Amino acid sequence: MQERAEATRRYLVEAAARLFEERGYAGTSISDISAQSGRTSGAIYFHFSNKEKLALAVVTATLDTWPAMIAEVRASPAPALDKLVSLSFAVARAFRDDVVVRAGSRLWMERRAIEAPVPGPFAAWTETVTGLLREARESGELAPGIAPDTAALTVVYAFFGLHTVSEAVDGRARIEERLQGMWEVLLPALQAEPAPAALLARVRAAEPAGPGGSAEFAGAAGPPSPEPVPEPV
Repeated sequence: MQERAEATRRYLVEAAARLFEERGYAGTSISDISAQSGRTSGAIYFHFSNKEKLALAVVTATLDTWPAMIAEVRASPAPALDKLVSLSFAVARAFRDDVVVRAGSRLWMERRAIEAPVPGPFAAWTETVTGLLREARESGELAPGIAPDTAALTVVYAFFGLHTVSEAVDGRARIEERLQGMWEVLLPALQAEPAPAALLARVRAAEPAGPGGSAEFAGAAGPPSPEPVPEPV
């Protein structure tokens, strides 16, 4: 019973995410989510007491995407700066390909319309990037005079700014190309022995084939499953 309830919650989160990403928080109603998911409003309220709770569930699902991705990259034997760049491309693909991640990002931008504190990603990402840059400093990869804490803020600001502009310009269709350009600018300042082209070539060659963004709630295209999970009794 608990597994069925959890599967239903995941299904509703994805259905809601499609609408939040397309219409925003204010433009989406429980009735809309009911129509999108094929569930009654009562069934939705069984799992989420209001639209606000459902929006927070989408944001939480987005944040829950990152720890496994970070752990996988950090477990790699690659140099620290390679790990940092590799992680940025993995996150970029998730933003491009995963509807829940995109919806969570939009809801964060619209957080003032949600009458509850909305957790944000920036502190955790800054901590992660700082850790990788400190690792790079310890291994001699980081250029002298580069402070990991300060550089981490610059990287995070540049990365999320890139996503904001890329979404506005072309819906992130060229996000990997634009991210490569960002690193071509930043890496010469970060590397002790600047060789951005070689680092980027290593990282891109090691990427998985096919579309990325294989998070738990992945699904950038197409309608929700035609065979919804049965409601728990």
